[in-house]
Amino acid sequence: MAKDKDKEKDKEKDKDKGSKINTGINVEDRQQIAEGLSRVLADTYTLYLKTHNFHWNVTGPMFQTLHLMFEEQYNELALAVDAIAERIRALGYPAPATYSEFSKLSSIEETLGVPKAKEMIQLLVEGQEAVVRTARSVFPTADGANDEPTADLLTQRMHIHEKTAWMLRSLLEE
Repeated sequence: MAKDKDKEKDKEKDKDKGSKINTGINVEDRQQIAEGLSRVLADTYTLYLKTHNFHWNVTGPMFQTLHLMFEEQYNELALAVDAIAERIRALGYPAPATYSEFSKLSSIEETLGVPKAKEMIQLLVEGQEAVVRTARSVFPTADGANDEPTADLLTQRMHIHEKTAWMLRSLLEE
């Protein structure tokens, strides 16, 4: 019961954080969008860590190809987390930035151990698709609030993740 009251107080504080901004998007919509973008950020950061892990630990006959591909992907994800976090800040809210926050918000499971290369590829396909689903779930709120910058960011992220998932899936074909 006390936890519920604390959560309500935190929500009220969060509402106050964004109340001084007057860009044509009301406080409630900005808060919902920021919360959704926080989930996108958590998924993106979790996928970044997973991709970086796989870059360091991949072995086997496809080592060179995968090592370079994973590096390209984690570099792109590193730029993405910054853009997403900055959009959350522009909406007037703090961006989550700790492992504990990301683990609570992310839909992507952490991978323990070192999987074989083919499993790494499959896990990254699943991670790319998870980010797309999360971004897609936030899009209607941003679109409904006429938040074009967020809608544009989400559209770009979905495009990149869908393309990356397709490229990774092509490596799994026999």
